[in-house]
Amino acid sequence: MNMRVFYKSLLFLLGFFSVQTKTEIEVNVAAWGKADQSTTYENCDAQRALDGINYTFTHTEEKSNPWWKLDLTKTYSVNRVTITNRLDCCSYRIDGAEIRVGNESSDLNRNPICAVVSTIPAGATYSYSCGGMEGRYVIVDIPGTSKILTLCEVGVYAIGPFSEEDSCEDET
Repeated sequence: MNMRVFYKSLLFLLGFFSVQTKTEIEVNVAAWGKADQSTTYENCDAQRALDGINYTFTHTEEKSNPWWKLDLTKTYSVNRVTITNRLDCCSYRIDGAEIRVGNESSDLNRNPICAVVSTIPAGATYSYSCGGMEGRYVIVDIPGTSKILTLCEVGVYAIGPFSEEDSCEDET
């Protein structure tokens, strides 16, 4: 094989593999969304799970099946969800929580389960793989009666090529 053919073939293969191995990035899209929860105790509203402060938290009133919902405003491929538990007390309240990802906004239980939280120590952050589940909504709920849901921080890590429009808020 002459060198010219060899180099042409090598350049072709290198170009082919560079296109094929194009990597997508993982981005925390949680702050781009709007949070809501089933009820709010005092001033511990749903948006506190997105404020980036590890000592503020959301807090629902005691009720059956409390939930926290994040509307990402469009569908993403969710790679993982992180939850930071509150540091001061009551770390057991997160035990048994379900993380759901889907496109159903009203009947939250119709969204498939990404993971179930067995426990998170006080102040710790745990990551739960969702394997690219598609959805506009990320929900954390605790099934059962007389439950209280508290969340310190929630991260939603999506995979994909992102444009500048993805991170811009609507100015109208």
